[in-house]
Amino acid sequence: MTFLHRRTVLRAAASGALATVAGAPLVGCDDERPAASPSGRPTAKVSVRPAPVGRVPALPPLPAGLPVQIEHGPRARKAVALTFHGRGAAETATGCLAEVERAGARVTVLAVGDWLDAEPQLARRVLDGGHELGNHTMRHLDICAMDAKAAYAEIVQCADRLRRLTGGVGRWFRPSKARLATERVVRLARRAGYPHVLSYDVDSLDFTDPGAAAVRSTVLNGVRPGSVVSLHFGHAGTVAALPAILDGLHRRGLRAVTTSELLT
Repeated sequence: MTFLHRRTVLRAAASGALATVAGAPLVGCDDERPAASPSGRPTAKVSVRPAPVGRVPALPPLPAGLPVQIEHGPRARKAVALTFHGRGAAETATGCLAEVERAGARVTVLAVGDWLDAEPQLARRVLDGGHELGNHTMRHLDICAMDAKAAYAEIVQCADRLRRLTGGVGRWFRPSKARLATERVVRLARRAGYPHVLSYDVDSLDFTDPGAAAVRSTVLNGVRPGSVVSLHFGHAGTVAALPAILDGLHRRGLRAVTTSELLT
């Protein structure tokens, strides 16, 4: 098994046929469990320290005109973005990364802050594999139902973890417990340094643990050129489904790339 041990500076997203939706969030799209120790008990919070390897250079600025909420990329492009909600056991996270790297793919990981506290080494593992790392709030609560102060804290606390671990907050923010952000959360994300909210047009429903075959079928039946697919670390069925998903994309001539690559 070969891992990609290099850091990449992702190019700025260019304009394209991108969807934008402003409206109420769709709650219930990801019901992840808290990070746990091998015993099944919640992992105690640990202090976050910078990784002992080099930092990732800052990304170039995004061009004007990119939609605020992004559900998919250009439909004419023969590529898709597989995006992972970053939470769960380190073993399943590294298992997912190993499968996509075996296929020569790159993905976007939206990390939860308390997961970064529990597994700080995985921030570097994601980036050193050539993947992209972003923000999925601090504790994975229903951010769209919070007041402004609490919601902003959820965003900036995760951003702080990312900054200390990697030198930057990442390009993308995804709201927790919602597919689409409310206008208030969009404003707060922008204030925290995220001009764009990353949504998706294909929900794998892997967080419901339906089994590898169901995850594969849901993704391959829904995916189109330019799709952004929602997947999750922390679920064994997702790891098991990835080889068939990646093979199915390859048979259709679709490359799995990071979100920034998809939008370029």
